Amino acid sequence: MIRITELRLPISHAPEALEEAILKRLNIQAKDLIQVDVFKRSYDARKNVALAFIYTVDLSVKDEEKLLKQFANDIHVRQSPDTSYHFVANASQVKSSSFERPVVIGFGPCGIFSALVLAQMGFKPIVLERGKPVRERTQDTWGLWRKNVLNPESNVQFGEGGAGTFSDGKLWSQIKDPKFYGRKVITEFIKAGAPEEIRYVAKPHIGTFRLVGVVERMRQEIIELGGEIRFSQKVVGFDIRNDRITGVKIEGHPDLPASHVVLALGHSARDTFETLHAAGVYMEAKPFSVGFRIEHPQSLIDKARLGPHAGNELIGAADYKLVHHAKNGRAVYSFCMCPGGTVVAATSEPNRVVTNGMSQYSRNERNANAGIVVGITPEDYPGGPLAGIEFQRALESKAYELGGSTYEAPGQLVGDFLAGKASTEFGSVMPSYKPGVHLTDLADALPAYAIEAIREAIPAFEKQIKGFSMKDAVLTGIETRTSSPLRITRGANFQSLNVEGLYPAGEGAGYAGGILSAGVDGIKVAEAVALDYLSK
Repeated sequence: MIRITELRLPISHAPEALEEAILKRLNIQAKDLIQVDVFKRSYDARKNVALAFIYTVDLSVKDEEKLLKQFANDIHVRQSPDTSYHFVANASQVKSSSFERPVVIGFGPCGIFSALVLAQMGFKPIVLERGKPVRERTQDTWGLWRKNVLNPESNVQFGEGGAGTFSDGKLWSQIKDPKFYGRKVITEFIKAGAPEEIRYVAKPHIGTFRLVGVVERMRQEIIELGGEIRFSQKVVGFDIRNDRITGVKIEGHPDLPASHVVLALGHSARDTFETLHAAGVYMEAKPFSVGFRIEHPQSLIDKARLGPHAGNELIGAADYKLVHHAKNGRAVYSFCMCPGGTVVAATSEPNRVVTNGMSQYSRNERNANAGIVVGITPEDYPGGPLAGIEFQRALESKAYELGGSTYEAPGQLVGDFLAGKASTEFGSVMPSYKPGVHLTDLADALPAYAIEAIREAIPAFEKQIKGFSMKDAVLTGIETRTSSPLRITRGANFQSLNVEGLYPAGEGAGYAGGILSAGVDGIKVAEAVALDYLSK
């Protein structure tokens, strides 16, 4: 196939215009064009240029070799890379037919794709998920949002689908992906019911409500291929003999023998991290970030980012990505920006407050929100691999107190935050966080260096997005679960450095950050597991 890049068309072009542009670009006849697939579609919405879609297309043509030679010096006409997925093994190749089935702990994006690929290769994985199936879990999550009642084992963090289920469902990442594992992730989501457009739009997303059905259908495929999904089974211990995993201990259930265990825990499995550390599994502290959620009217962001193109339905709600390097040496950046979304309660532990952002597929809520977070390092929380967890917990407990000890979140208007005074009433921006926002002074919610850096960054961001420092914009605290505070370090074979057969994976182990990268890591680990079976 041939790939054409940088094919520009007016954003309101007719459906047939794409094919016409291809024929003109290659100077061929319609009869010579066999098939066209859109690989990527982005848009150019700069204020001083005509609004346009930018296409990358893959196509089959007659006499492909001749065309490639004709355009040999054109960097925008090349042979298409092979983006299809190729399985590395099959369970039928394993020498012993009585091998212990692989165990996957956790059923978020990483665990789902690890289990799915293992199942597709015939290995019939057993998945242990401490939380509930996604629809029951959704009810428990709404219990916190609407009734201030937290279920520590079924919430935004724990349960089928993982933390990604209650998010924007963003499916883009900056990871290097030379083998196109990301295409495998996207393809499986589409097969499970996600919109076809996520295959080619520049910043694909699914949205929370759609993710529920998608996750259920992926679970069903794993089961149909011989896998098992065991819900409400919390792993509380690990059997390790002679530096090799031999089984896992499950609360209220018999021990499960296992020689290959995938740790797809998610970044909030703090008690499991503690159990692994006590068992001697090597891990190390790593950097992460903390901060607040900020909310503006989505219309303000649209106008600032898209100018005269704001409100165009073909573009949708605008997003942003911001970075500021503060004078005190701290980096402040926007995190998990959710256009037309809501700020949600995301704690998994009693008497603590954590925020996150979420959007539906439509992205049509009145506010835009994003984390405005400050990078911190292990030097800020010395004490070993688990010190970052205690650092997070202390901030989350303080936020619970500042919010009135009811799971309401502490909040402050941006104007008051910059002026260093407590807020007493909301202005034109009403916060979306449920159970609710308790106005206060956020100066004590984070370390002084973080407050100083954010106070410097917000006016700096105003230079990029007019209105960003508007006085009525709302800050809601606090954002602490940006990534795992530790890394369960693994080697080139994807196994723990000191426990053979244990495969740290995904966001909780420190190897991913978001749905797509977690899914990609799950695939890589599944391949490593399969190849290890074949080597025995």
